[in-house]
Amino acid sequence: MPRTAIIGILAVLLVIACAFFPWSFIESKHLMFTGMNGTGSSYGEPGKLSIILSVLAIIVFLVKNKWVSRMNLFIVGFLVAWTFRNMLLYSRCEMGICPQPGVALYVSLAAALLAFGCVLFTRTPGKGS
Repeated sequence: MPRTAIIGILAVLLVIACAFFPWSFIESKHLMFTGMNGTGSSYGEPGKLSIILSVLAIIVFLVKNKWVSRMNLFIVGFLVAWTFRNMLLYSRCEMGICPQPGVALYVSLAAALLAFGCVLFTRTPGKGS
């Protein structure tokens, strides 16, 4: 298994772990939001989709097929877009109330970007790669 695939798997595992840590905190209402707990807001639970996409990416990183690896480009690209959306959603001010974004929100985005870079630089066997 190439080093980039191993690093990509570790980065995606970090995205999964960040879904359970605090993403933002609203001090005036004493609310803390994670990717799996959006109680008190209309954010929902976006960590569930992050976990599903991460598990799919891990499975595809383990498969050594050219077309399956190309599917990983879409999966991890969507994961990057989803984590970026979560960062914008959880760190924005709304009606004069500004949350304090947590470190896990930014670590999740950085790990997804690292996984995307690993998808781009992972070599796949086969003709016409």
